[in-house]
Amino acid sequence: MKAEGRCLCGSVMISAEDVESELHICHCSMCRRWVGGPTFSIAAKGVVFRGEENIQRYSSSAMAERGFCRICGSSLFYRSKETGQYVLGMGAIDDQASFRIGSEIYIDQKPPGYEFAGTHPRLTEEEFLASHQGGTR
Repeated sequence: MKAEGRCLCGSVMISAEDVESELHICHCSMCRRWVGGPTFSIAAKGVVFRGEENIQRYSSSAMAERGFCRICGSSLFYRSKETGQYVLGMGAIDDQASFRIGSEIYIDQKPPGYEFAGTHPRLTEEEFLASHQGGTR
């Protein structure tokens, strides 16, 4: 599946190929602090940005960087430094109709004030990191 998107102000445009239809929700404290709640993300390959000069990249850990628009502040992506894999913020994607929850991660860090319905996998930090051989937080 292909996807197109943009930041809030339109200074950064995103084009992606080979986009997964599974939406992943992360409840880790870093993601919640970054966007003000859980992150809703999709993995994609063939990611191309227009307006790259408007992207601010922040090295959030030894394993990953996060990108946002330096003009409007919109969260755009999380990128693994090791693999180069982009995980795009669903809020930046124009057509969100095809995405369904595939999993929730860091469920042990989720605050008690909300729940997502469904029977999808819910992994703790330990389970997620084990499944990704060290993980990419």
